[in-house]
Amino acid sequence: MTMHEKIKEAAARYPDQRSAIMPALLIAQREHGHLPGPVLEEVADILGVERIWVYELATFYTLFHTEPVGMFYLQLCDNVSCMLCGAEDLLKHLETVLGIKKGDTTPDGLFTLSTVECLGACEMAPVMQVGDDYHGTLDIARINALLDSLRAMAGRVAGVEHASAPSPGE
Repeated sequence: MTMHEKIKEAAARYPDQRSAIMPALLIAQREHGHLPGPVLEEVADILGVERIWVYELATFYTLFHTEPVGMFYLQLCDNVSCMLCGAEDLLKHLETVLGIKKGDTTPDGLFTLSTVECLGACEMAPVMQVGDDYHGTLDIARINALLDSLRAMAGRVAGVEHASAPSPGE
């Protein structure tokens, strides 16, 4: 089934096509990996809605990516609860071990690092979302173990180990 057909099928569940923008964006992002301008325009055209409505949603919500992101999108919460529990130090550690700054992607395309205002999981502070999964009560050891696990997963997916990516302890 094409992206167009999937969007039309999803949109049929809504009485107003504007209500189908978010599901349509999710479909388009799964298809393309991210949502550049031409894809946003295509979504608007398929739904028959104003392009600005699609742009507004795609640029407002952190689950949508208008730029390419790494295989693993690391979103560290930097709201008050997480900040008080050490999120700033965790961000510095992530930047050091990944060799990138917040907002960047590692050269091997594995990790994109960002901060988000709130993940709504204060009971797990400090917390980070990786894809659809939350990882909480983080400290440096847990971050290192998580990165090792993600690298191993990427190696299994690609069928090769990513030897160029040093482990966090190195």
